[in-house]
Amino acid sequence: MPKPAIDPKDFTCVLYEVREHVATITLNRPERRNALNPRAYAEIEAAFRAAAEDGEARCVVVTGADPAFCSGEDVKEMMTGEAGPRPVRVRYEPTPAAMAAIECDKPVIAAVNGSAVGWGMELALYADIRIASENARFAELFVKRGLVCDVGGFWRLPALVGPAKAAELLFTGDVIDAREAERIGLVSETIPHAELMPRAMALAGRIAANPPLALRYLKEGLNRYAYGDPREVGSWAIEVIHRLFQTEDHREGVRSFLEKRAPVFHGR
Repeated sequence: MPKPAIDPKDFTCVLYEVREHVATITLNRPERRNALNPRAYAEIEAAFRAAAEDGEARCVVVTGADPAFCSGEDVKEMMTGEAGPRPVRVRYEPTPAAMAAIECDKPVIAAVNGSAVGWGMELALYADIRIASENARFAELFVKRGLVCDVGGFWRLPALVGPAKAAELLFTGDVIDAREAERIGLVSETIPHAELMPRAMALAGRIAANPPLALRYLKEGLNRYAYGDPREVGSWAIEVIHRLFQTEDHREGVRSFLEKRAPVFHGR
């Protein structure tokens, strides 16, 4: 796995620490509900690569600074030009942050403390285990912006909840609460908010107490035989997203969100 491009000590959007063999990655833009800008994406990638390279880390917990887990892309910043124009992709490759999370060879637990929508839900899907606070909410909101999901929605969501339920979530963009997420198998358990991080860290500690090499091969086996190779679907998804960025429906989805009104789509 490539080494992190940004040193964790230089992070501004993510907190990273390792204690007692557990690496904790915390999205830390609470004033924006941990919405993602280009810097945040880059730091998430670097954090997972740092965890993979860190010999002291045997398990990873990813969470968000309250009140949200991750509210997806920072639409206002990324779509209104404050973050600069989107780069033109010459090669359609999977999202680097997504692949860093998927390729991290240590068990990953998502402690979902609040809204996990859009790419925030994708990030939760990249974890091996998801535990939800009773405050958590989940949604694949991409269709509302005239887009498709990243690799997680195509690669792991159908395996977790079944193809029909995955189709419902992807096609509608509906928001579901933590109890519904538990009922359909998206999360392992739903617990009171104050108990979330203690429960996640206790589980991570039990996992980290086991032999690191065995854990690595157990994770590889699950990814290989339960989910398959994410790179092909990831590359396809990015190519489709690039095409959809050029559509009027995407622009209308963004405008309607910023203007706080119902969108009117025309299929072009």
